[in-house]
Amino acid sequence: MTNAAREIMLEFADRTGLSPATHNPHRYLWTDAFAVCNFLSLYRLSGDEHFKALAIKLIDQVHHVLGRHRDDDARSGWISGLSDAEGEEHPTAGGLRIGKRFNERAIDDAFDEHLEWERDGQYFHYSTKWMHALCRAAIVFEEEEYCRWAVELAKATHAGFHTADFVARQKRLHWKMSIDLSYPLVAASGMHDPLDALVTYHEIEDCLRHFPELTWPYSLDTEITEAEAMIEVGRWETNDALGIGGLLFDACRALQLAVRGRELLLTAKRLVIASLNSLETYLRQNSLRVPAEFRLAFRELGMTIGLRGVQTMMQIAEHHSALCSATLREEINALGRHVVHAHTIEDFWREPRNQRVRSWQDHHDINDVMLATSLLPDEFLAVASESGPGARSMPPPGAGLDTGPRNTSAKPA
Repeated sequence: MTNAAREIMLEFADRTGLSPATHNPHRYLWTDAFAVCNFLSLYRLSGDEHFKALAIKLIDQVHHVLGRHRDDDARSGWISGLSDAEGEEHPTAGGLRIGKRFNERAIDDAFDEHLEWERDGQYFHYSTKWMHALCRAAIVFEEEEYCRWAVELAKATHAGFHTADFVARQKRLHWKMSIDLSYPLVAASGMHDPLDALVTYHEIEDCLRHFPELTWPYSLDTEITEAEAMIEVGRWETNDALGIGGLLFDACRALQLAVRGRELLLTAKRLVIASLNSLETYLRQNSLRVPAEFRLAFRELGMTIGLRGVQTMMQIAEHHSALCSATLREEINALGRHVVHAHTIEDFWREPRNQRVRSWQDHHDINDVMLATSLLPDEFLAVASESGPGARSMPPPGAGLDTGPRNTSAKPA
């Protein structure tokens, strides 16, 4: 698995202009967040400084490409509006662009639902993935700078996406914002964005423990309180594979953070139940029997990545019986019975004939990187632990496994 992930990631680095670096590298925030974690996994396992360098270069490239205005935009410089020197110190202070093909829709342009998938802007759930990647880099490299950038990104995006819904009499997060966070491009709300916010903010707070010199204003207490209020209503179940993967990813992180003293146990329990219900509904649809050309690999691989975290949840439940009730242990074990599907999906998408179909080729980078994450999920599924290559405070996610607004026509957004 390590060799396959290594080959995929080296090809990705070359293909997207990371190494060797090109004048116009192709950066896409979602894919690059997974890629950073993959390079960290390869560095942890091998101790090879090349993978450390690739992770550092990728973070720097993302900030200098997606933290600045597009080449085809009349504006220039950092999207935060900071000076060049200040922007270098605070590259995430204005959020980060998605990295779509076309420039964002102007505030007075007509909305085109189909074209909006291809237009730039900011997505909240992409930003939380980047916050997670920065936290992992901070821990692995023992560099407080990455943790500070995660906090600054959290504060910028939370303030930009957070809005009051006077009809529902509650606060929520917009789905998509303009590049400079000044107006919504899609005013609807993502089902799981507040969940991502809550778990990721707690992860950042846990990361801050490693860097006690980062004190106020680096606290996310206000943002955590507001995220908690937003998850109180509604159901989390989904029949979308990528959405299920997100629930499992959040459940795995929430349970790890609960063990570390963060107040996420109740959220973890709800996430486990929602994950189990969603997964069982999805599997009854027989979607995994459909031919490759009618499937989207990155959505299915998102689910397999989440399933790779079930073993960690099972180990926590076994070793922390005072924290995990018998009911919770039973529900986590029920999730464990479905991990075999991760192996099935990985095998399917590793077949060369299935990678020749248009649905794979149209999303080559994201498919490749998420396949590598599924094969080597350790860093992506982890929260704070010891630093450096080979170090870890908990069993790696997936260790010991014997695995023997979205639908199947949606594009990555």
